[in-house]
Amino acid sequence: MAEEYITEGMLDMFIFESEQLLEEIENLALNHKDDECFDDAAINEIFRAMHTIKGSSGIMMYTNITMVSHALEDVFYYIRESDNKKVPQNELVDHMLKVSDFIHEELDKIKNGEDADGDPEELITEVEIFLDGIKKNITETGNDLPPEKEYVPPKQYYIAPVASEDSKFYTIHITYDKSTEMCNIRAYNAVYSLKEVAEDLQYFPDDIITNEKSSDVILENGFKMGLQTKSEVDEIMELIGRGIGVENIEINQCSADQFLNFCTEVREEEQIVLNTTPALEPMPPKEEEPVLVTAGDIAKQVKKNAETKVIGKGKPSKKQETQSFISVNIKKMDELMELMGEIVIAEAVVLQNPDLAVPGLDLTNFHKAAAQLSKITTELQESIMTMRMMPLKNTFQKMNRIVYDVSRKLGKEIELEIIGEETEVDKNIIEHISDPLMHLIRNSVDHGIETPQDRKKNGKDPKGKIILEAKNEGGKVWIIVRDDGKGMSREAILEKARDNGLLEKPEKEYSDKEVFAFVTKPGFSTKKEVTEYSGRGVGMDVVVKNIQDIGGSLDIESEWGKGSTMILKIPLTLAIIDGITFSVGKTNFVIATNSVKEFIQVEKEQMIVEPEGDEYVMIRGECFPVIRLNEFYDIKGAKENAEDGIMVIIEHEGETVCALADQLIGEQEIVVKPIPNYIKKVRGISGCTQLGDGSISLIIDPGTLVG
Repeated sequence: MAEEYITEGMLDMFIFESEQLLEEIENLALNHKDDECFDDAAINEIFRAMHTIKGSSGIMMYTNITMVSHALEDVFYYIRESDNKKVPQNELVDHMLKVSDFIHEELDKIKNGEDADGDPEELITEVEIFLDGIKKNITETGNDLPPEKEYVPPKQYYIAPVASEDSKFYTIHITYDKSTEMCNIRAYNAVYSLKEVAEDLQYFPDDIITNEKSSDVILENGFKMGLQTKSEVDEIMELIGRGIGVENIEINQCSADQFLNFCTEVREEEQIVLNTTPALEPMPPKEEEPVLVTAGDIAKQVKKNAETKVIGKGKPSKKQETQSFISVNIKKMDELMELMGEIVIAEAVVLQNPDLAVPGLDLTNFHKAAAQLSKITTELQESIMTMRMMPLKNTFQKMNRIVYDVSRKLGKEIELEIIGEETEVDKNIIEHISDPLMHLIRNSVDHGIETPQDRKKNGKDPKGKIILEAKNEGGKVWIIVRDDGKGMSREAILEKARDNGLLEKPEKEYSDKEVFAFVTKPGFSTKKEVTEYSGRGVGMDVVVKNIQDIGGSLDIESEWGKGSTMILKIPLTLAIIDGITFSVGKTNFVIATNSVKEFIQVEKEQMIVEPEGDEYVMIRGECFPVIRLNEFYDIKGAKENAEDGIMVIIEHEGETVCALADQLIGEQEIVVKPIPNYIKKVRGISGCTQLGDGSISLIIDPGTLVG
């Protein structure tokens, strides 16, 4: 476990960067799993990623992660440096994924506040045996083994410290027991513990994190530091502490000149230049001569760097432009979106204030200011929404791993093709669809794709194919999972539905879409064998519920013997939408603008009432079902005659229904708020919002209302 001086910010960044690198490693492994070998670019990327994880986990003192990363880094060092890149590819990919899984598990423990205490010994042994095989293969093919990674001291520059009146200078020498492992990481512990009190801190060797060979130098010569601080010896000793493997700590106070001499002498003795990375471009030194950069040199260099560069002869001066990025905690982004929602509500309250309706008011200037406010609010909202939008790439790439793992365990050959991974969706939406998408992919691998033997019998390619596609369609994002497997049997599904008592009309009257929708019912499964991945009759109902919770829907298409297609239709965002507001009695409703086909006033002659009580309306020769919202939600005081109200024609997924409302209020941006948990969920209602007059309006979910 990391020591107490590791801050929460450091920990968050370590976890974030490590997870990003692990995703990169997994993607490279899976993208090249069927290749003869990794290409040079992939080898270098994997080596760099493992080297970074090894170094950062070392800083954080998660030793087991460091050791596992180091083992895999060594494998790719030998592959990179040897002339023969061909190694057992499947075995190498397996080791990469096992290492990635181990580190992921440890990171999950850290995120949950637990100790990263996984035992890496067995995994390290497996990787080392694989590496021995690589070395043996290199020598058997007549090639020389790559040289061991040598310790190459970095060349940096030392900036002389500026002493204040109460500054003190110390030389520190720490020695470690010869059996101490990874003492370079333990040395960094001492460095970091002094960061808070140090005005200037030099240590030798200075590449203790980036170069593991520095550990040998420390074991041989000890770890030496030059410290400028206001602290006393006792406080310094307490900060450093006597960690594991420390043999002796020697601290001596000295003058500023002695401090400089100490730093220079150590550099000359060990041929290691002191560790201070300058924020400027220094002049190259002469060979074997230490370089001291004075304050005057710094001032000159800073002035030089600040001068404007002229691009081309005779053209005006122009500064070099660079793009910069910062990492922001998603919670802060959520808070910003919440505030944006409150601004939208506040704007509506101001612009729809009933005091403005007083006769005789000159509102010319007010309307000008209001128009400017609305413009700024809209631009601000769009800017924040853009910041929250993320490509589906990472989510899609994770599915690659699922296909790889499950297909191997089931003895199937499956190719995953990804299309449209750059399609962007609100981050909150991505978090909600990850699990449903994972379940659909597993279903395709387990239920859909046949074994190679069965595919051959049916004249298919032994290798199955799953296509994962994303695209923008009509203000929503469609995520499509398509496989070329055996498809779903309409007859088998109907038989199961009959046994479960789900049929409400003659079987012939059910469309294919309605039949396939049965598989989303709780406990519904036609698979007779229970496997690790499916057949328990759970899952698809949860998938549909999770998708509906974010205002999405799932369509299923299938053709027996040819495959199945699952289509997730989800909104771009959950936060702010354009909506049409109307009233029924004293209750306000709002519905997304893109779900409303039109509004129409009807005559009594257009209404049709069947003996069972079902009501329809004829509009331009077409007959549509009617929902009286006052009856549907038991609202009192609403208009009873259809001709006195207005029909809101709602279209969803190719189906149309007419909702009878009292009157149309208007169109406005609405901030989507969830229904409180203590209120029972009601069919057709997905949330609520606050209108400009302060009243609450219920948000209609066209999917469940039409369904």
